[in-house]
Amino acid sequence: MTDEVEQLVDRVALARARAELGTGFARILGYFREDGVKSLSALEDAMRKGNAAAMVIPAHTLKGEASQFGAIVLAALAEKIEDHARGCVEHHESPQDAIEDVVALRPLFLRTLAMLEGEGTAPAGAVRRPGGFGRRVA
Repeated sequence: MTDEVEQLVDRVALARARAELGTGFARILGYFREDGVKSLSALEDAMRKGNAAAMVIPAHTLKGEASQFGAIVLAALAEKIEDHARGCVEHHESPQDAIEDVVALRPLFLRTLAMLEGEGTAPAGAVRRPGGFGRRVA
């Protein structure tokens, strides 16, 4: 799994994100999960409808958020889809040629997210408190 992490995630960018976000890292990663699922759904829906214009913003959003966490492969695929969709809009073409990339995006997102949410991503210095969030410690 370490080899896969090294291929999917830029460790330097991830470390920078962890340092900048500090204790907010897990919360922001949760937003990435939520936004990513919404972006994926919007992309898949737009692809089914052949609507290139509707693909641009979710692909752009996913690209930017993935980049923030160093998810370089995910960001690159989202950028490829975004660029293709923009080209289709400009030339009034169907985005059909991007179907394989759009289909590959969800499993890549889920694999990448699982790695980011794995044990190795807790910010340095984070302290796990007994009882968990919202639970009173006796």
